[in-house]
Amino acid sequence: MRIITKYLIRAHAGPFLFAFSALTGLLFLNAVAQRMNDLVGKGLAWDVIGEFLLLSLPHTIALTLPMAILVSVLYTFSDLTASNEITAMAAGGIRPLRILLPLLGVGTILAGGMLFFNDQVLPEANHRLKNLIIDLSQKSPTFNLRERVINPIETDNRRGAIYLQAETIDPVTNGMTDVVIFDLSDGTTSRTTYASSGTMAFNDRGTDLYLTLTDGFVRQADQSRTGEFNVSEFETQLIPLRGVGDELDRREMDGARSDREMSIALLQAEIDSRKEELASVRMASLEQAQAALSDALGLPPPGSTEADDGEPSTGANRGSVVAAGRGRRLYNNTDDLTRQTALTGRQNLGRLSALESATDQFQVEIHKKYSIAFACIVFVLMGAPLGIRFPRGGVGMVIVASVVIFAVYWAGLIGGENLANKGVVTPFWAMWTADVVFLGLGLVLASRMGQTAGMSRGGGLSEVLFNLSGRGRRMAALNRRA
Repeated sequence: MRIITKYLIRAHAGPFLFAFSALTGLLFLNAVAQRMNDLVGKGLAWDVIGEFLLLSLPHTIALTLPMAILVSVLYTFSDLTASNEITAMAAGGIRPLRILLPLLGVGTILAGGMLFFNDQVLPEANHRLKNLIIDLSQKSPTFNLRERVINPIETDNRRGAIYLQAETIDPVTNGMTDVVIFDLSDGTTSRTTYASSGTMAFNDRGTDLYLTLTDGFVRQADQSRTGEFNVSEFETQLIPLRGVGDELDRREMDGARSDREMSIALLQAEIDSRKEELASVRMASLEQAQAALSDALGLPPPGSTEADDGEPSTGANRGSVVAAGRGRRLYNNTDDLTRQTALTGRQNLGRLSALESATDQFQVEIHKKYSIAFACIVFVLMGAPLGIRFPRGGVGMVIVASVVIFAVYWAGLIGGENLANKGVVTPFWAMWTADVVFLGLGLVLASRMGQTAGMSRGGGLSEVLFNLSGRGRRMAALNRRA
């Protein structure tokens, strides 16, 4: 039996690695394409781009690992059944359900690794990726000029804007012709530079631009002195523009984290904090309600004692709005006591609703980490019986079944999360309903593996589609009656 176990594991290793690589590559390219706007045109170094891509990878792996398990189990069991290896094992006294046990063990190990990945690696990667995207959004795009257009240039060492216009700009040599530069950086002086030609060059870090102009003149008018106007000619002039291309300023922000940037320990700490705050708000609301009711009925505040003259011996609520309304009717909409009580009640109700919503959100994230990891075991139970039932389905059956199963599973997770955020269902059932349903189906199919192990004929994709049609169902019913 040990030989068969090793054989089954080796048979699944190749399809698993291929499916994992292919699915991760496809989804990773799609995720990078959606965020390409954060990278294009900013003159980023290769190490920054590499870090961006590396931090974008864990989120994709969290999706593709359970999918790869399902694909590999479907394909391997379908191939083993089509080549009559499952039938040979059953003829040798090895039940198909016994063949499933080693794969359940491997699935359990992968589920444990997936839980560690979702708890430690994925939240930290999401946090660092968010910080990197914030830093990239604050970096100005790479300097770019257009021909025959007045291009504004923002620099660090000038208070105002500089405008540049050129008749032609060669993107290869960075040469320009008929250059005009309008310098409005000094509010008291208007300076305009004309040159027949010029070149552009950046420094090594790509932050400062140097314009080398030839054969031109400068017109300068001093606004503070009426009528003063200067004209000077030059053969070659160098104009430095500092801070045209900003460097990426990397800042470590370890402040507030969202729920997808927290580990299970951090999420549980946030939940405990919210529950303590919920208890304090409820207690404060109860005390305020009791105090308002006591004042409305003309009774002493809770916890205080009456003196002989009927006045409270303590100074509680003295001078407050509630104390001012003592003895008045609570249903009088015009008295201060009613308005203050209603306002305080609405505020406390809003705080309670916000705290409960945040608590549910954190609990959903905790259950999501566990449920996605547990899906590695569920997909083993689902894939093996389906692969044996349809041995001639080939790659087409594997693709269709995998897409349908995972689409339904992921739709259940997303829908459950939305319902939990609205307070319709509890966080537990929001994240575990899909696992429970597929686990039940997997157990039912696994219990019937012995009945379908010897079916080497049929089981193709055309048979699946035929059975799904109305004609297939009617013919199946007639065969059962016959």
